[in-house]
Amino acid sequence: MAPSLAPRQQPGDARGVFDLAVIGGGINGCGIARDAVGRGASVVLFEQNDLASGTSSTSTKLIHGGLRYLEHYEFRLVREALMEREVLWGMAPHIVWPLRFVLPHHSGLRPGWLLRLGLLLYDNLGGRKRLPGTRTLDLTRDPAGEPLKPGFRRAFEYSDCWVEDSRLVVLNARDAAERGAVIRTRTRVVTVARTDGLWEITAEDRETGARDTVRARTLVNAAGPWVANVLTGVARANSTEGVRLVQGSHIVVRRLFQHDRAYIFQNADQRIIFAIPYERDFTLIGTTDRDYTGDPADVKASEEEIAYLCAAASEYFREPVTRDEVVWTYSGVRPLYDDGASKAQEATRDYVLTLDAPEGQPAMLSVFGGKITTYRRLAESALDRLKDHLPAAAKAPWTSGAVLPGGNFPKESYDDVVAGLARQHPGIPETLVARLVRAYGTDAREILSGARSLADLGRLFGADLTEREVRHLMRREWASRAEDVLWRRSKLGLRVTPAEAEALDAFMRRAAAASDAA
Repeated sequence: MAPSLAPRQQPGDARGVFDLAVIGGGINGCGIARDAVGRGASVVLFEQNDLASGTSSTSTKLIHGGLRYLEHYEFRLVREALMEREVLWGMAPHIVWPLRFVLPHHSGLRPGWLLRLGLLLYDNLGGRKRLPGTRTLDLTRDPAGEPLKPGFRRAFEYSDCWVEDSRLVVLNARDAAERGAVIRTRTRVVTVARTDGLWEITAEDRETGARDTVRARTLVNAAGPWVANVLTGVARANSTEGVRLVQGSHIVVRRLFQHDRAYIFQNADQRIIFAIPYERDFTLIGTTDRDYTGDPADVKASEEEIAYLCAAASEYFREPVTRDEVVWTYSGVRPLYDDGASKAQEATRDYVLTLDAPEGQPAMLSVFGGKITTYRRLAESALDRLKDHLPAAAKAPWTSGAVLPGGNFPKESYDDVVAGLARQHPGIPETLVARLVRAYGTDAREILSGARSLADLGRLFGADLTEREVRHLMRREWASRAEDVLWRRSKLGLRVTPAEAEALDAFMRRAAAASDAA
């Protein structure tokens, strides 16, 4: 069911031609669509599955500079990412917030002076204003030392940010739609061809099998792990650009420590992992880095990766992390630009934009690599590359400081928003209010409007998921399946039973059918 704010109309000029078509509903595609429509372009975006159903929902959920990238001398990437932390925090303070990271000094690995030097650069390389700087911890006295083995006596603590990654994607799509973009989820692009000076795009609705044709003046290929498939298969372009698929897996276990800081652990193989407080009652551990050669749609955490993450975390925690403690795993494929690096963890995380624009023909821009932290800057760079082919792209960038839906409150006032809504709805559990504000920001008012008790929010599907919230997600955020709600719009899948998930899916299908028939 398409949201009311984004009907599948055909805007554009009198001939129904869009200025820009985007293939891919991940963070890069949605970010580019939002930026372009905000500059006055008519935009249509196609996503073959749900928004953020690929790489963009399987990250480590961090808005960070990438401390380890300094070792690979990627100073431009790190600086750009560091500068974006507080920009994104201000744009979406409900889904982005500061997080302190504890880096224990391991006497057998990187020396303390090297860690201090790296963190000195990290603190001063890019635009830190409100985030606190690095400090040294005595782990024999600080609570951060309590869950660790006694051999770890010193650590460094620094700042980065956390993000609800799949919600960041959806909110960019929502903002784009509210500005006039057409967002078509579960719609696969079958073919694209240059015809009469335009792109002719044939798309198939994966629900009904119906096909239609859309025309656009420019095309962006932001298909993530499928970028090369679109480039050489769907578009049949001659290209020597390569994509390196790198798998990153994560495990989730019951909460391992009581404080609200995260850990970054060094490993003997020079890789690092994070252990992060997650969804109140859990700890997220990840990630891995290894080359991937299969279908990106089939990626999942292997037993080898799960064992690796358990062993790596157990090197630091007093209590070993074992396989039977793992309650959930997820895995994604990063579509990195193939720069010839010998190891997966050394491949650049920087983005590369390639432009295919033969004389007198419509242009196609393909997006390789990138990281969620720099998606907004990537979008600006993409439009800059297209400015000779897309007139609206020549207009001034505008997204820095432009808040995403629900983010119109001061970035350090989340608690105040929760307290205000809780006072207005005393019959609603404050824990539910807090979760709704964390997910929807000020849009939580729409979900709670008029509710005096939990019963006013309709059917309860498990955990604290109510019918009012589900209908909001179907109407406003393109959700049409239980997994969209439970694993991307939220992580309530960690708390509901399989039977509850099945009942939710059945309800959503019936609701969608009733809406389509109306």
